[in-house]
Amino acid sequence: QSYLACLTLAPIPPVGNKVTVVLGAQWGDEGKGKVVDLLAQDADMVCRCQGGNNAGHTVVVDSVEYDFHLLPSGIINPNVTAFIGNGVVIHLPGLFEEAEKNERLIEWEKRLVISDRAHIVFDFHQAVDGVQEQQRQEQAGKNLGTTKKGIGPVYSAKAARSGLRICDLLADFTQFSERYKSLAQQYKAMYPTLEIDTEGELDRLKDYGQRIKPMVKDGVHFMHEALHGPPKKILVEGANAALLDIDFGTYPFVTSSNCTVGGVCTGLGMPPQNVGNVYGVVKAYTTRVGIGAFPSEQSNEVGELLQTRGKEVGVTTGRKRRCGWLDLVLLKYAHMINGFTALALTKLDILDVLPEIKVGTSYKVDGKTIPHFPANQEVLQHVEVQYETLPGWKSDTSAARSFEELPENARNYVRYIEEQVGVPVKWIGVGKSRESIIQMF
Repeated sequence: QSYLACLTLAPIPPVGNKVTVVLGAQWGDEGKGKVVDLLAQDADMVCRCQGGNNAGHTVVVDSVEYDFHLLPSGIINPNVTAFIGNGVVIHLPGLFEEAEKNERLIEWEKRLVISDRAHIVFDFHQAVDGVQEQQRQEQAGKNLGTTKKGIGPVYSAKAARSGLRICDLLADFTQFSERYKSLAQQYKAMYPTLEIDTEGELDRLKDYGQRIKPMVKDGVHFMHEALHGPPKKILVEGANAALLDIDFGTYPFVTSSNCTVGGVCTGLGMPPQNVGNVYGVVKAYTTRVGIGAFPSEQSNEVGELLQTRGKEVGVTTGRKRRCGWLDLVLLKYAHMINGFTALALTKLDILDVLPEIKVGTSYKVDGKTIPHFPANQEVLQHVEVQYETLPGWKSDTSAARSFEELPENARNYVRYIEEQVGVPVKWIGVGKSRESIIQMF
């Protein structure tokens, strides 16, 4: 015992700064960009932790429209450091093209940090993505509806341990070239129609490598310093959404990464104790791009109205989005996984013209209410959604800047969602601009 007594136990380490996380709670396109933009106005650091340039965030500031796919959209704030974490897959030509398109970004190269452990998306990954989609279409009569940005193939290569990372590009280029060529060969063997300009892409990669070198850091160390240095406001911007998560989404019609809260820790290299507020972004109705089950979909004039009023067209693909009523079964499921501390309810104004509004409250299978969100696609295709009908407000909400200014039925709609999900609504979006938002607390 005396021996144990003289062993000094190290003190419990301080937790450090916490990160604020913004996540999509449906199938994407909820308006996360807008919430991030709001929070980024006083942030010190904004991060992306998963996905690639398959994401699409549109932000309008001073009537300038910015389109982001790979860069964290918070980079608009000139005082922000933007971090692309190890969980993100990076198409280098796409990165530079995006930065050039958003030419009003101030000194972005000096403010961007890229994790050296992030995987690289090559042009042939994008080509393979296209070929695979074509094959799915021919063999099964339906594809997954990917963005053809090479995201699936690069995450597959990562899991198969044949991927190449940013750190490899910046190390010995001869070795990198050899590994690149052997990977290209593997794909050529699998997809004989594939045309790969090996030398051309390697030349471009060498050039990009030089350009990004000053931005690349050891992500784990960088993140640790940010968490344990002076107080900082750190924001993490989720891409895609809960129902597109590789584990929890409507598999196989999902993306290839974890877009739920767990992806924040693995995609940035930080412990869960540093996760602070988790904000779920929810559209006042539901949309989905591409195919896959969509229980509350309205293939009728309601769906069409939502599509046209909501201008529901994909930022990355230009595809029309499928539309339907708000589905609370789905939202509660997303909350079980993510533990939202508050919600942002967006595009409430799109419902302004409806005399009544339906909300999906439970699913029935073979006449029996099921207590959970079904994992199996075929089951999900056949659920019967039970709806609660709420009265509409039939008046314009776009000028409202406080909760009190909303019509009573609109306030009731918001309160109903809060009660059902058990999470407070912190923001309500009533229009496209930065100003069109009501903050509740």
